[in-house]
Amino acid sequence: MAYDYDLLVIGAGSGGVRAARIAAGYGKKVAICESDKVGGTCVIRGCVPKKLFVYASQYSKMFKAAKTFGWDIQSQFNWSTLLENKNEEINRLNGIYLKLLSNSGVELINGFGSFVDAHTVDIAGQSYTAKHILIATGGTPTVPDMPGKEHVITSNEALDLPALPESITINGGGYIAVEFACIFNALGVKVNLVYRGKQILRGFDKEVAAFAQQSFIDAGINVLTETEITAVEKMSTGFICHTSHDSKHQTIASDLVFFATGRAANTAQLNLSQVGIDTQNNDQITVDKTQATSLPHVFAVGDVCNRDNLTPVAIREGHYLVDRLYKNGNQFPEYDFIPTTVFSQPEIGSCGLTEAQARKSHPNISTHTSTFRAMKYAMSEVKEKTFMKIIVNEDTDQVLGMHVVGADGGEMIQGFAVALKQGLTKTQLNSTIGIHPTSAEEFVTL
Repeated sequence: MAYDYDLLVIGAGSGGVRAARIAAGYGKKVAICESDKVGGTCVIRGCVPKKLFVYASQYSKMFKAAKTFGWDIQSQFNWSTLLENKNEEINRLNGIYLKLLSNSGVELINGFGSFVDAHTVDIAGQSYTAKHILIATGGTPTVPDMPGKEHVITSNEALDLPALPESITINGGGYIAVEFACIFNALGVKVNLVYRGKQILRGFDKEVAAFAQQSFIDAGINVLTETEITAVEKMSTGFICHTSHDSKHQTIASDLVFFATGRAANTAQLNLSQVGIDTQNNDQITVDKTQATSLPHVFAVGDVCNRDNLTPVAIREGHYLVDRLYKNGNQFPEYDFIPTTVFSQPEIGSCGLTEAQARKSHPNISTHTSTFRAMKYAMSEVKEKTFMKIIVNEDTDQVLGMHVVGADGGEMIQGFAVALKQGLTKTQLNSTIGIHPTSAEEFVTL
């Protein structure tokens, strides 16, 4: 059968764009469809604009510390200026992605793809066929069913607020909730961070999460754990969150309510049942080691699979997949020692196992920790501290995990992640000379 394309990609985010570009570079006829700006969640409404907001919010701490170093800075923050410049940068990046696709020879089709049959996709009323199809539609924020859910915003809307609120209630305890809580708090907004569990940042090392949580409290964030928002009521001005804590009803008033309670795979419009593509929890697409779905010629990468929802993972999955399809490649993504960062204040960098994970699989574990005040803040009124932790398999001396809560935590962990991936031992770590004075040198002296 003659197909319109060798490869048709549904979704022009980081994973889909990489796969399309590489395939076109291998001489294949490739199309990619997208109903929004090219760039996906990370570039348009996720990592990039959020990190720009993080940078903006960090200046308040920098200005506070600057006084000690002789700088008398009179500053005033303007939300509209930040929003305007953020949008300009996103448009610039969108243009770069469009140019990358065009220069690679990839055809961009505007619209959301939906399966007609195993090899046919409908896009804006037009049918297209392809030998191979790649689903890379990512994820979308979800809000649980409850009275007043229509009144809450998600991370999508938080990046484009027309004005900065005086107060905000954020529901959630993961990456997105914590990052936005710190952003708004640093910009002078009164923040309530509500989480139904005992401790925020579930899945992170418990000591790391506890240290971070206390740091957020010390910075002025009102952290309410073991509390669940059961309803949101719109008032003449602002909103009231009705909560349950120890079976007691309480209320929280704020100008805005922001839910960061999870994301679901963006599959609702794909018509997967029409062709028998299997899904699992939150509508994520089930894939095997090769990224293949239950239809062997249809693949999926990135957040829509809900394996490790990180942009670099999606890019690697898409690139390796195309290499295997068209260049006899034999590489598969490896999901161990993936470094990650929570761009909170202080920042959290993590790579490898938590202490709890390590103890489940290794009988003899040692931990090494340090808490200190970074030199940058030593003379200032900024009281923020840094926490570091190393987890070691005593039987082999291998370092199983490294974690940091402190300024530039992500930058530190990215470098150490290379060594961890190669089997770094505690002896090798300690034989490395540190750079003095830096916070990172603490890792090689623990």
